[in-house]
Parts: sequence; structure tokens; C-alpha cells
Amino acid sequence: MALSKEELVEFIYDMVLKAQGKKQLKAMDLQKAVLKAHPDQDKTMVKFAIKELIDTGRCVYTYFGGSFVEIPHEEGAAKH
Repeated sequence: MALSKEELVEFIYDMVLKAQGKKQLKAMDLQKAVLKAHPDQDKTMVKFAIKELIDTGRCVYTYFGGSFVEIPHEEGAAKH
């Protein structure tokens, strides 16, 4: 069964959170993982869910020889 938009956003966020510091995930990696876990999920909805995470600031795109979706890094001075 396909996930609701909110469930999909949380599912993707959890994947990015669990990978943090271990593996960098590209948007296509996230899409493939969602479709593997939920084969009937609409690909377009996956893209919109990633966009929502980026737009709300919960995730950011980073660029190191490719484009990756990550949790925003806290700068040393920002930890108060």
C-alpha cells in the first residue's frame, strides 16, 4: 500500500537520518529505496517528498562530486 504524503516524508527523513555519517544518499538512492519498500508508491510523490524536506530545511542538498540529500550540519558555533 502506498504511503500518504506525510508518511512518505517521514520515511525518507528517517532513511537520511540513519545514513548520516555513514553513507551519503543521492535523491535517486532514496527513490529506489522507497520503491523497494513500497513498490506501489508513485515516483512523482517521492520527488515531491524530497522537495518538501529540502524546502522546509529538514534536509539539504550537499555537493561533493555529486548531489546528496543530508540532514543540515550544525556548525561548531551554532551548538548552544
